[in-house]
Amino acid sequence: MPPPTTTTTTATKKRRTRSDYLFHQTHQTRWHDNDMYAHLNNTVYTKLFDSIINTYLITHCGMNPFSANNPTEKDRTLNLQPGSQSTPQPGSQTTGSQTNESQTTSQTSPATSPTTPQIGLIIASHCDYFASVSFPDTLELGLRVNQLGRSSVTYEVGVFRRGEAAVKVVGGYTHVFVARETMRPTAGEMDPAVRRGLERLLVAGSSSSSSQEDGGQGPRLAGEKARL
Repeated sequence: MPPPTTTTTTATKKRRTRSDYLFHQTHQTRWHDNDMYAHLNNTVYTKLFDSIINTYLITHCGMNPFSANNPTEKDRTLNLQPGSQSTPQPGSQTTGSQTNESQTTSQTSPATSPTTPQIGLIIASHCDYFASVSFPDTLELGLRVNQLGRSSVTYEVGVFRRGEAAVKVVGGYTHVFVARETMRPTAGEMDPAVRRGLERLLVAGSSSSSSQEDGGQGPRLAGEKARL
């Protein structure tokens, strides 16, 4: 399988394939996703981006968006992280009405890693539309990291219709990680646990401010899909 391409021009995005993404999720469209023009409304894609990105942050980066105002959610979210008793299978996530127990894999060791003290705030977003989809299509989403900074990350999500090779939509957004309690930037960098998880999605050749700090291993970790 060829390595994921790193360029992000519109023409290059239009040629994206599933192999250009390192984490995957399936989404069953719903009746109310269609708008009056009988295709998915543009706002639905934002929800798809949110779903796959936050699924990865919760299950692979120790993020817990629920615990700030609801501490009882901490244990539930920890159980979704790698090594827990109900860890979603990487590469085969499912959202929408098709979510069920068959998409999880049982593990014996409980999750022990603490949740990060940071949360991500969106500061920019983007989306390129190449073809429309509509209910009842089943969509296959792919996630990658195009840029990883000291406290920010830029994601890219590809949207494919099941059974078709051509990408329909390519979009995503940029997160800046801030202190959970104050919602303000921190003096330090991104939480190390979050960075380690995001480095696994960083496409080889993409920029990372941590590449020198970790001996140049950050970008090389990207593309090792089997480790997800």
